[in-house]
This record gives sequence, structure tokens and C-alpha cells, in this order.
Amino acid sequence: MSEIEDEIGKKYKLFKQFDIIKDFSDHHYASNPVGKTGKEWTKRIQHDWKLLENNLPASIYVRVSENRMDLLRAVIIGPQGTPYHDGLFFFDAQFTASYPATPPVVYYHSGGLRLNPNLYDCGTVCLSLLGTWHGNGCENWNSAHSSMLQVLISIQGLILNEKPYFNEPGYETEVNDANGQRRSLEYNDTAFQHSCGTMLYSLRRPPQHFEDLVAGHFRERGHAILAACKYYMEGNEVGSVVPDEDDEGKELENANARAGAGRRTASFKGDMKVLFEELLVEFSVKGADTKKFCDPAEAAAADICGSTV
Repeated sequence: MSEIEDEIGKKYKLFKQFDIIKDFSDHHYASNPVGKTGKEWTKRIQHDWKLLENNLPASIYVRVSENRMDLLRAVIIGPQGTPYHDGLFFFDAQFTASYPATPPVVYYHSGGLRLNPNLYDCGTVCLSLLGTWHGNGCENWNSAHSSMLQVLISIQGLILNEKPYFNEPGYETEVNDANGQRRSLEYNDTAFQHSCGTMLYSLRRPPQHFEDLVAGHFRERGHAILAACKYYMEGNEVGSVVPDEDDEGKELENANARAGAGRRTASFKGDMKVLFEELLVEFSVKGADTKKFCDPAEAAAADICGSTV
């Protein structure tokens, strides 16, 4: 098992942020031929590739296809301080024959879960830059200046944000309202649960060409994700900073915890317990440091924690 863990770690460290692969067999748009294109289209795609290769934030990874230049796959790591932290969110994109006159089409791998007002369980990504929502001025696609890099950064910054409840049209008026803030916290609870469900979906069915990233990411971040699950189950706000292990037992955010415990639905802790146990098994298999979270008797019976580092 230690050899497998070392191999996972080695491949994860060597995983490039941007790379060109031959083709995708499981891409959402693989069966959609792009149609007739010309030299200008090819030049523009190559320009987009270069932008991505040189300017991707550390939390976004991209693969493009040598045999199908119209296809692209990206994964965005959920930002810290949000209900999406440490999650992996996969998107398939296609540059149509009319690109860049029209924006690319983008599909979100939801696993059947809707964890954001802008990310539908059917895979639709609702974003003005993509023409799937109305916008003003620079919010809309501009054939001369807009790019796939801008799309990915917009999804990360505008969609996977701290308070996604207010992404819903009309709800932005509730930002300064006590009931709106309460509903936002409740939405974050559900968003985090669905984010955990998406983690399980990615672990069990990693998208092609990202298998090494999925295994390595959750091997590295598994301990922190499980610690966050426990912290939120204790009543602390989803997205709040999880204390370091050295701070455990201290009265950190205790007022926040009491407030959180009081407003939560009765099912939250039970649902999180189920997700926690499923994640524990999957992370342990990948070699994450999960010993702290294992019940010795249950671990021995299920042979879970013997694979941890």
C-alpha cells in the first residue's frame, strides 16, 4: 500500500496545470462535430491555449485535445472561505465553429447535484459571459477580448463564491436583511453537503486525464476536508476557518457555533455523518492521513485505516 501511496504522490506532483492530450473519449461534446473551420479559427484557439498555459491560477487545471482542438476540459478547486473549499469541479467546453464570434459552450459535471444557483444539475452553467444569462457591458462576451481563461476565472470568482445564495436573481436585495443572511447560511450548509457529494462522485468516477489529480488532491487535502466536516457538524458556519489541531479544545468561535447549531435543520448533522463516513473510506484508500478520524474498532473491522500514512 505504501508503494501505491508513493505512486499517487509522485504522479500528483508531476501533474501539469496545462497539457495537450490526444483525445477525449468521455468528453460531453465528443459526439458533437465542430463542423467546418478555417485558419483564423485555429489561430484563435491556439491563442487561447497560450493564454491558459501562461496565466492559469494555481487552482485551475486544463487539458486540451490535439485531435479535437474544439474540446477542452478544466477542473477548478473550490476556493477557501466558501462552501466549496477543497472540492474539485469539472467542466467540459467546446469551441464552436463560430468561435470567437460566439462564446464557447460549457457543461458542468454535476453528478446530479445542484450546489449553486448558477450550476444546474443538468450541466448548464448560467453565466452572462457564456450568453446563458443576461449581462451588461463587459459582463458579456466580446469576440476581440474575451477568452476561455476569462470564463474559468469568472466561474471560480463569481459563481463559486462565499455566499452563493445571493447569486439567485432577485435575492441580491436580501444581502442586508437578517432573514436573507439566515437563508444564505442555510444554503451554504446544503452547498457544502453537495460539494462533499461531488467529491465522492469524482473519486469514484474521475474524468479522463484527471485521474492522477483527483487521487493526489484528495490524498493531500483529505485530512483537512474531514476536519472541516467535523467542525461544521459541531455547529460552526460552513466556510469559516477550521482551527489548527494545536488549537483544538480552545473556545474558538464558540458563539458562532452556538448560533449555527440553533439555526440548522435537524437533518444536517445526520446527513453530514453519512457523507463523512463515505469520504473517510475513499480518502483512506487514496492514502490520506485519516487515522485521527477512525474509530479503532470500526477501522479494524472494515480495514479502513490501515492504508493511511
